[in-house]
Amino acid sequence: MVEVTTADGVVRGHRGRRTLRWRSIPYAAPPVGDLRFRAPQPVRPWSEVRDATRFGLAAMQHRTGARIGPRNIQPTGEDCLTLNVTAPVTPSAALRPVLVFIHGGGYVIGTSALSLYSGSRLAERGDVVVVSMNYRLGAFGYVDFSEFSSPERPFESNLGLRDQVAALRWVQRNIAAFGGDPDNVTIFGESAGAHAVVSLLATPAAAGLFQRGIAQSAPADWAVEAGEARAFARRCLENLGATTQNAAEALTTAGPNDIRKAVDRAIASALWRQPGSFPAAPVVDGDYLPRAPLDAIVDGSAHAAPLIIGTNRDEATLFARFDRTLPTTPEQLHRALARCGEDVESRVVAAYPGYPAARVAIRMGGDFVFWRPTIALADGHSRYAPTYVYRFDYAPRAVRLAGFGATHAFDLIPVFGGVDSPIGRSLTVAGGYRGFLSVQHEFQDNWLSFARTGHPLDSWPRYTEQRRSTKIITHPTRIEVDPDHTKRLAWEGIRVPALG
Repeated sequence: MVEVTTADGVVRGHRGRRTLRWRSIPYAAPPVGDLRFRAPQPVRPWSEVRDATRFGLAAMQHRTGARIGPRNIQPTGEDCLTLNVTAPVTPSAALRPVLVFIHGGGYVIGTSALSLYSGSRLAERGDVVVVSMNYRLGAFGYVDFSEFSSPERPFESNLGLRDQVAALRWVQRNIAAFGGDPDNVTIFGESAGAHAVVSLLATPAAAGLFQRGIAQSAPADWAVEAGEARAFARRCLENLGATTQNAAEALTTAGPNDIRKAVDRAIASALWRQPGSFPAAPVVDGDYLPRAPLDAIVDGSAHAAPLIIGTNRDEATLFARFDRTLPTTPEQLHRALARCGEDVESRVVAAYPGYPAARVAIRMGGDFVFWRPTIALADGHSRYAPTYVYRFDYAPRAVRLAGFGATHAFDLIPVFGGVDSPIGRSLTVAGGYRGFLSVQHEFQDNWLSFARTGHPLDSWPRYTEQRRSTKIITHPTRIEVDPDHTKRLAWEGIRVPALG
């Protein structure tokens, strides 16, 4: 056991052979009772030593979203505003770089307790401190009920985003006690967690809380305008069986699962009507988030922090098999593209030979949600800050034969050093272990160099609109200039309109 004194009290963690680990340290007061749907409030200090050797609750979500093992589902609840710290066991004379991970899950599921996110292998190999956080999800973090606010019962917007800022403020106050450097913080995330990185770049309250960011598979143009956020909140309220007149009372007293179910039904309905858009996302409220993140980045009003951003070649194969939230069929793509402007569909289809074959439609759907806005963001951000773009192409033979390829979230295994884990080994039983290990070194060496120095390895050139140098992470890795040029031109300028 190892004890550390934080600004709020002493926490006791676990000493392993190679790393020190602290679990579920609170970074804000439990958002329960009158603090439900409120901005995160300060932690209530404690006087006794607090046990931080075990995980607490995951954020409220459908229970299957908090699965952390084949037979293990983490309990969920509103008292979820905690974070985890992993540090090398060996002492260091200098403070170490800090990497803060934000998990994905579409802003509706996920947990920092997933074993892959432990950060132990990354901390040991890179001599860094790794932090991971929980934040409010779905109904409790990404629905804007502020229309029903009153002086007696306030409701604030962008609660999940505010939680992430509160966690970063905790890092500033406390990470030095764990051996981390508060002046050398890199935020990184995948999927919705990557979108959180993008959103934090555009959040004024996050200024100075981190020095650089890494966004892996970001649906970078997700944003909900204030008007559509109000309309969506009213649909959620209707599903709850409440009215605008008794909204404050209903939202305060209803059971958390009743609220979650009401919002989940509204999300499912919106996704069916308008595939490719997502209603549970940061809200452009004109205050906490003044502008849509992609707009702020393109016009230079976002934080000019160095950024690594990229996507996986086969993002949508996972969704086509298990989750229909992405447009991966010709019918879904027609509905999604028809909303984007006249002649958009014919222009895009012409860039995808073989369409409407299933595999081509799936590729198009992944590009629509992830690659299209990633390139738009990289173009904009590269005008103001160092920007590095990648595409992850590698998949071991068994994964290719299963029809997934380099699918969504597959990059998390090499980034966190999981190639030698049981799941990593199982994926290479049909071959490809050496290639997968090489890919792991490619990810980690570049991510760690970026966290330590602000730039990846020298073999990775900066991205510019003039050259569009892109690292293709595979075995062996290579640099391509403007990959998929024809497809990029077809998507250029296409923006997803607000939800109706």
